Amino acid sequence: MIASLKVVELATVLAGPSVGMFFAELGAEVVKIEHPSLPDVTRSWKLPSEDGKDPVSAYFSSVNYNKQYRALNLSDPADLEMLRELIREADILLMNFKKGDDAKFGLTAAEVHQLNPKCIIGRITGFGDESDRVAYDLILQAETGFMSMNGTSESGPVKMPVALIDVLAAHQLKEGLLVALLERERIQRGSTVSVSLYDAAVSSLVNQASNYLMEGHVPQRIGSLHPNIAPYGELFQTADNQLVTFAIGSDLHFRKLCSFLGKNDLPEDVRFQTNADRVRNRTILSQLLQDGLQQHTAKALNTAMQHVHVPMGIIRSLDAVFADPAAQSLVREEIISGKPTKRVTSVAFTIK
Repeated sequence: MIASLKVVELATVLAGPSVGMFFAELGAEVVKIEHPSLPDVTRSWKLPSEDGKDPVSAYFSSVNYNKQYRALNLSDPADLEMLRELIREADILLMNFKKGDDAKFGLTAAEVHQLNPKCIIGRITGFGDESDRVAYDLILQAETGFMSMNGTSESGPVKMPVALIDVLAAHQLKEGLLVALLERERIQRGSTVSVSLYDAAVSSLVNQASNYLMEGHVPQRIGSLHPNIAPYGELFQTADNQLVTFAIGSDLHFRKLCSFLGKNDLPEDVRFQTNADRVRNRTILSQLLQDGLQQHTAKALNTAMQHVHVPMGIIRSLDAVFADPAAQSLVREEIISGKPTKRVTSVAFTIK
């Protein structure tokens, strides 16, 4: 079904285009519409190392793959009519217009469905359909609690190094569109799926939200530590000066780790017998574990922990990540406007 879909993308930056790329990767025909003289702004979001004359940037490339590109000025009646012709044949129309632009161009839901009753509209907004507030991922991270929790007590609030709210909103829209496609099979008409960055962000607070809503706990900046589990997120240095971390989610994990380190007394210590005890006494526990962990290399630890099924990770930089064949298998390459581009896949599932 996906391979026969036609998608028209009137979206820029990251969230909307990543939805278009998702369908493109699955085989749909995706036509991305850009203004002739004001194309997707991310074409110009370049690293200092990138050639300023190149028509695309690495950022743009990250969410634009296997698409067709059309330059249309929607203020030009002829170009607008070309867009309408595309919409008449489209299964999905993606938009992240600011408030009022859909009416300005005659692309409200009612007008789109008059052109094509079976078209499914996917809309992304910043703060909801009725808000005209300009929204960027950073602002959403700031206003939905993520920055207040992220960082350390010394660092102050810190944004996450990817536009995670955009990514979360895109996933919400993908899910909504897939549901709408199923529903269209039953009712034989299109619908409108709307997602705001704000709603996507707040709905992703999950356990931190419930910690507050149920216990009044306002999370503080504690780096990579977990407020409910220990040891979880503490960083340890190995004999070869690498950093590793553990996600000790159960008493069994803790006993296995201590057994490997020759510290069988720790699980019997009243300070560490239960997870709640370990959370209360996590600082001294971290010091005691560091004494044992620094006797082993990261590779040896990783091998040993995998053998006994204790969750541990080596802190890897991106060059190390993409040296792994598993990560390389997720890279997709394409030439756009003569420039070789690479990105990671937006489809991380398999269907058998």
